[in-house]
Amino acid sequence: MNLTIKYFGLLAEVTQRSEETLVFTKSTVQHLLEDLYSKYPKLKEKDFQVAQNLEIVAKDTILTDEEIALLPPFSGG
Repeated sequence: MNLTIKYFGLLAEVTQRSEETLVFTKSTVQHLLEDLYSKYPKLKEKDFQVAQNLEIVAKDTILTDEEIALLPPFSGG
């Protein structure tokens, strides 16, 4: 499947990109994170949530061909 991954805030700085498309053959968010940690080791040091199709999802969520976003904590008011 082709996954479009969007990076925001500090995560975009770590990866040096705001978006990328990956060909991915595994099934869960956890598998995706393991691959991303291999590609971008500094991501492991960051706190973030994963959203699929605009909804925050757990690590055991099955991936679909929908958009994935890595969201750092937001502050503000």
